[in-house]
Amino acid sequence: MLPIALDKATRVIGILMHSYKEYVALMELHDNVDSNKVIETMKLFIGKIYQRPPLRSSVKRTLRVREIYSLDVLEIEGRHVLFKVRCESGTYIRKLCHDIGLLLGVGAHMRELRRTAVAHLTEDLNLVTMQNLSEALYIWNRYKDDTLLRKYIVPMEYIAAHLPKVLVRDTAVDAIAHGAQLAVPGIAILSKNINKDDTVAVMTLKGELVAVGRALMSSEEILKAEKGIAVEINRVIMDPGVYPKAWKSSKDKPQIQQAMN
Repeated sequence: MLPIALDKATRVIGILMHSYKEYVALMELHDNVDSNKVIETMKLFIGKIYQRPPLRSSVKRTLRVREIYSLDVLEIEGRHVLFKVRCESGTYIRKLCHDIGLLLGVGAHMRELRRTAVAHLTEDLNLVTMQNLSEALYIWNRYKDDTLLRKYIVPMEYIAAHLPKVLVRDTAVDAIAHGAQLAVPGIAILSKNINKDDTVAVMTLKGELVAVGRALMSSEEILKAEKGIAVEINRVIMDPGVYPKAWKSSKDKPQIQQAMN
């Protein structure tokens, strides 16, 4: 599956591109190997592994570390091994198959690959075909019924559903939309599980996505602090002017954080 963003949602689609992925792959071994040996060998690849991108790749072929979160063998039939893998973004599954073959001593290559999940978006719940979308558009044009369109095209806030949340006061929204960092006084509610350097979704009290940023404090530190920058804004999503302006002027930057009280 391939997530597709429309309009303003393209500003935040990168969150998914750098999140974990899940694949179902078919690997072909180059010689017969006992099934138990295959399963035990593949378990060795769970965790952090070294990978050098294959010759046909879009990135520089330098050795790098990627993490395999889970690797489950679904079926073995002769030399064909069907498995499911959940891994860090940027992991090459065809290279994973090649390396498994090397460790088994017989060689292997990837025959088929299907991506079944990107972060919290899964094939079972979120997959929409072009035929589905075409039919939904026809029903809207013909009968003015947008039920299916609303089912297939979800709000962009759904993209950030898996991120820890920081809900800000209404008076802080427009300042962030103009490029201000998020200070502690501007925060109304936050998730309990935020760690320093986590990517967080900055949202309004109504659940609208304002921006995406990097936490400079943990949840506990934010709750104890009275001032200071809590979130470094990396990507502003909401346009300026949607919420009332609560600061004097864009040139008055020192006062912006105070206006976020």
